[in-house]
Amino acid sequence: MLKKEEIEKIREELQNCQHPVFLFDDDADGLCSFLLFYRFVKEGKGIAVKTHPTVDEKFVNPVLNYEPDKVFILDVAVLKQEFVDKVKRPIIWIDHHTVGDIQNVQYYNPRKHDPHAIYPTSDMCYDVVQQDLWIAMVGAVGDWHLPPFKDEFCKQYPDLLDASVKRPEDALFNSKLGELIKVFNFILKGPTKDVMKCVKVLTRVQSPYEILNQETEQGRFIYKRFEKINKGYEEVKNDVKVDEKDNILIYIYPEAKMSFTSELSNEMLYKHPDKIIIIGRDKGGQIRMSLRSSKIIIPPILDKALAGLEGYGGGHEHACGANVRKDQFEEFIARLRKEIV
Repeated sequence: MLKKEEIEKIREELQNCQHPVFLFDDDADGLCSFLLFYRFVKEGKGIAVKTHPTVDEKFVNPVLNYEPDKVFILDVAVLKQEFVDKVKRPIIWIDHHTVGDIQNVQYYNPRKHDPHAIYPTSDMCYDVVQQDLWIAMVGAVGDWHLPPFKDEFCKQYPDLLDASVKRPEDALFNSKLGELIKVFNFILKGPTKDVMKCVKVLTRVQSPYEILNQETEQGRFIYKRFEKINKGYEEVKNDVKVDEKDNILIYIYPEAKMSFTSELSNEMLYKHPDKIIIIGRDKGGQIRMSLRSSKIIIPPILDKALAGLEGYGGGHEHACGANVRKDQFEEFIARLRKEIV
């Protein structure tokens, strides 16, 4: 985890800003990290980093147009030096992916202290603000992690998560908390305008029950959009076919469907823990995919399978994203099979 002095320094930066911009990854962990910080300072603008977890030159104008006094980058794996050089504002980058090397930023990453640290960004942000426990729990468990404050959450919200739960995947797929996490993930899908409208509404929601039980106008708005997107997810999920004899589950679906590769690969891994899961979407001549495994370390195998092909990939030990040209996908799979045999 972060050191005490690092947490105090981040809190000081938050307390001493008037017009911040928050760039955050478009998943539950990134969204909750933004919500924790925004609700603490009650000022600023959020910008979701969609499609690729990279802050580069294309974000310079959206950031500068707001004329911020500080820029916080939350749960984004890659930060480009050209963004830092052109924005010319204090930048506080908080992340938990592979350690980066960027100049002129305040960079906080638990892997700088321990290369094997498992510590979601929302967990770090909660350490800083010490409020909105339920939002922090959504972000941490949404990133497949049971945080140190799990027991306190179970005391406050026993109907959302039983204290006996010991694995994040059980919390994700067998609890009311898991349903709430799914809501947070799914409202980040679709046009940016619709996404940010939902995010703005979330900044005003005070309780998880507003959403789950649709107790307020804000909660009903969020849940209604979730239901619409979830319908598409269920349609895609119901098309998945499982070959029990194959140690790899591969499912590719068309561009016309919304992207659910991350969520579907997680659920398939939960249901089929002995398989390597590859869920991809055929878009613009590319196969954009999520890979999951509870048995193997994916990144080195992924690197070998992609070598010499037009594609890229990376991520965590047991969860990665990748992209490869459609006409090279069969070769990619053949290489992958060779590496895992």
